[in-house]
Amino acid sequence: MELHPFLPDEGMIEKMRAIGLRLDREGTFWQEGAAVTHARLRQALLRWLDVREDGRDIIKLDDKRYAYVDVEDAHLRARSARWDGDRCVILWDDDQEAELEYGSLRQSPDHALYATVRRLRGRIGGPAYHAVAEHIIDVSAGGQVDGAFVLEAAGKRWPIANAA
Repeated sequence: MELHPFLPDEGMIEKMRAIGLRLDREGTFWQEGAAVTHARLRQALLRWLDVREDGRDIIKLDDKRYAYVDVEDAHLRARSARWDGDRCVILWDDDQEAELEYGSLRQSPDHALYATVRRLRGRIGGPAYHAVAEHIIDVSAGGQVDGAFVLEAAGKRWPIANAA
């Protein structure tokens, strides 16, 4: 079957998906060196973030329409955290709230916390970190493992893994 001369083949479509989009550590999108400064476009890009089955980060409109994005650190950053009883709810910078996925918590060498958020990587720093940290307990006392921390939430103690 011959392709129409104006319809791109799969190789061309794949090249077109590499649009030079990058998300830096602070949450700024860059497109070929220029910051994306339009607030509503930034919010749309954050909401369209996804991860393909092969692990590549993408901005996804649907299964066929997506573009690649280089993510420096985390897809999302926590803007705030609050406790509702013994459950922690995080407001992410895509303006969506979600209960913290306690079992995914890990701590980086700079002490920031990371968690999975709807298949994405979320960084919990700043004021949100301090709200979450109110429920972190050092269980290394008494000769146990050095620097072992857990989060007390949702009726359990959740180990905090090392992100390194």
